[in-house]
Amino acid sequence: MKTLRNLAGRPAAAPLAADDVLEFHAGRMLLLLGVCGGTAGAISGLTKMAKLDFFVRYPEFFSAVASRGKSPRQEEAVEAAMVRHHYGPWDKRYYHLLAYLEARQLITVSLTGGAYRIALTAAGKMAAKQLAGSDAFADLLKHMRQVNDRFGRSTGNQLKTLIYETFGEEVAEQALGTVISGGQR
Repeated sequence: MKTLRNLAGRPAAAPLAADDVLEFHAGRMLLLLGVCGGTAGAISGLTKMAKLDFFVRYPEFFSAVASRGKSPRQEEAVEAAMVRHHYGPWDKRYYHLLAYLEARQLITVSLTGGAYRIALTAAGKMAAKQLAGSDAFADLLKHMRQVNDRFGRSTGNQLKTLIYETFGEEVAEQALGTVISGGQR
């Protein structure tokens, strides 16, 4: 994962996936904090942040849980793959991403009661608001609001348990480090 600035020297014909661009993930994280973080723009716990992000990035898994037993409504592509980790779906790039956002003073990360609290700063709230106003993010924002409506009040542990119980074969039974494929239930 590199910044657009570091990717600028690549040949124009070289393929570039959005998943490789740091700013792509940074924008999604700012929106996630803005939508799922309430008025404070904060999420308590890396586990909760990662599980909310999982449901944003894997719309078929979200649809399966939201419809409770019904087949997913539509086939949607996985935005950016995650891997099976000790506490469920995880992206090893979170630490890089959070450091990037914190260095740009868009978020603060603090340890509160044994959990990391990730919060938007005033500048981060402005950036999230600007992204939310862009038509390019309209579908993502709508989906994030659905995820927040369904899971915003859940703890990270509750979300982890839900994912493991609902998606045993797709997530829980996978070896650590295995890339989680799209939700073909």
